[in-house]
Amino acid sequence: MTKILEPSKRARRGAGTSHEVRIAADTAQRTKRQGRGNGQSVVVGGVPRVDLLPTEVLIDRRQRAVVRRAWLGVVVVAVAVGAGVVLASATAMQADAQLAAAREQTDSLLVEQQQYREVRSTETQSELLRAAQQVGGSTEIDWQATLQRVQDSLPAGVTITGVQIDSATPLEAYAQATSPLQGQRVATLTIDAASPTLPSVPTWLDSVKGLRGFVDANANSVTLDTSTNVYTVDMTIHLDEKVYDGKYAAKDGS
Repeated sequence: MTKILEPSKRARRGAGTSHEVRIAADTAQRTKRQGRGNGQSVVVGGVPRVDLLPTEVLIDRRQRAVVRRAWLGVVVVAVAVGAGVVLASATAMQADAQLAAAREQTDSLLVEQQQYREVRSTETQSELLRAAQQVGGSTEIDWQATLQRVQDSLPAGVTITGVQIDSATPLEAYAQATSPLQGQRVATLTIDAASPTLPSVPTWLDSVKGLRGFVDANANSVTLDTSTNVYTVDMTIHLDEKVYDGKYAAKDGS
């Protein structure tokens, strides 16, 4: 027959007393911490309240709160990173779309340029022709108008019977006189004029000074044809660049 041994009353009483002492000590510490944290005075006559939870439970709760806050921070950072990635992806997609649109527009312009290639070639050739025309006509002189002015400047009854013209070209500069008393010229006009009377050469020379581009003039010779009693005067007139007609010169804005 088995005999169950029971603890003695003293042992049970000692164990109960030790447990009560530990609970009282924990309660006192929690009360002390709570009083030190809130700084509130003891309320007399209030409802008695006692926190019987062990200190380990409170510490565990605090640690859990810290862990929750840490995980919350991790979640916030992850969300921010995800939002940044999404924004960067959207920006990259928008840039790719704009680049594709620009390329499409460029291809369209190239196709249109190919359609008008012949027109552009014609315009280029026309510009070259105009430039060549300007260069070629840069030294052009309206001799018909110039000779008419010379004829108008001569006395009445005097007619031009012979003309010799020498002028500059676009490819070659006009030869200048070696005498320092003669001015710069771009053309020389030599005329033979017939007069029924003895001409006054100084008067003739003064009359041609009003010609456009006039530089100087001189009478080379005066001869008399005894068979006809007509005087012939050989005169040389020098002209400068003002005599150019400028027909093919570039216009302003062209």
